[in-house]
Amino acid sequence: MFHTRIGKTAAATILAISLLGTTPNLNDAYAAPAISVLLDDVPLKFDAAPLIDKGVTYVPFRTVGEALGISITWNSKTQTVKAIGNVKGQATEVLLQVGSTTATVNGEKVKLAAPPVQREGRVLIPLSSFSSQFGVNVGWNQSTRTVSLVSPQREMHLRAFYALQSYKEIDLVSSMNSIAFGWSRIDREGQFTLQGDEYQIPAAAGDVTPQSIVSDAANQSIKPYLMVYSLDGNGELTKVLSDSSMRKKSIEGITAAIAENGFGGVVLDFEGLGFKLDAVEQQKLLNNYVKQLKDSLPKDIALSLAVPPLNSAYKGYDYKTLASLADDIIIMAYQYNPVGTKAQVPEPNSLVDQAIQLALDAGVSKQKLLLGISLNSETSSSIDDKLGLAKRYDLKGAAFWRLGLFRTYNNQMEGAVNASVIKE
Repeated sequence: MFHTRIGKTAAATILAISLLGTTPNLNDAYAAPAISVLLDDVPLKFDAAPLIDKGVTYVPFRTVGEALGISITWNSKTQTVKAIGNVKGQATEVLLQVGSTTATVNGEKVKLAAPPVQREGRVLIPLSSFSSQFGVNVGWNQSTRTVSLVSPQREMHLRAFYALQSYKEIDLVSSMNSIAFGWSRIDREGQFTLQGDEYQIPAAAGDVTPQSIVSDAANQSIKPYLMVYSLDGNGELTKVLSDSSMRKKSIEGITAAIAENGFGGVVLDFEGLGFKLDAVEQQKLLNNYVKQLKDSLPKDIALSLAVPPLNSAYKGYDYKTLASLADDIIIMAYQYNPVGTKAQVPEPNSLVDQAIQLALDAGVSKQKLLLGISLNSETSSSIDDKLGLAKRYDLKGAAFWRLGLFRTYNNQMEGAVNASVIKE
């Protein structure tokens, strides 16, 4: 990944952004290969292509500003741009005036590499100087004509799934906001259970018990969730959702397990709906189950849903209704690679990007959306791509499958995550 700052080879190139989200006069620009702009290694899409004019590289403001979470306003009377952002938890205000090589940053004067300019009603801001005030690293690759932006570390909600193999990394629990314990499922006979070959509540080991692990997390203000898994591979999930007595029994089992083990929430991971059977009918069945479960849970118990992405083959998920019922939605934006692909092949950024956009377009509030990230697929070099997308869309946060993989393969995943985000 190209994360170096602009060097001597690009000293003459000043990056700028168009305040109105449109391009300067194309007649002033010399003919040259197209310029691409990457934010956290994922391309930014523009209404108008970036270009170089008289040694200055211009990119449309609106896309860059929104993607970096920076608010920019224009005062036509004073010819001043005000930019407000957040750097490491601290609010930062930058004032830039057309024609002036001096900016005001949180009340103090700072010298700019070049002044903002106004052309044909458009204000162009020197991005290299401006972005550095907000902790954005800027790089330029002359051979590929690529601008590379690396967003600053940002706070967000972090959740990890704690499976049976996760105990060796229990020390990482404190770096999360919430933990989903994968110790239960609805089995192939339609019964909720804490016992089984795949998902089970672990046996105690001396003073360490499942209940003590859950309570230790809660005592650190880390919300512990019980994850309930079910798969419709042979129609077993549909059978439960369609049968009133089976629904009632499974919900009673879930609520009892939450109370007995001290969980503060439940994550439903119901997979495989809408693949073979009618998608609309499957959506109705799941909606009804979630409503029934929500009504049965104590008011202080959180409800979360882990769902396949809308650009997958599984169409039995009504995102808008589920989001209205749940406290948050985890979009499992992975398993895009062909079946049989070996581990550590990163999920395609374009499809993860599309999955987020589809979820937002379906009516899920960004404040309720967690981007599911499979550590089975990602590397320490690709994890920040996915976290960058979560930051770009200002999502609630990210959910990692799974805690026990953070240090697998010696890929320094933990360090890469900490460099990109911190828990809220």
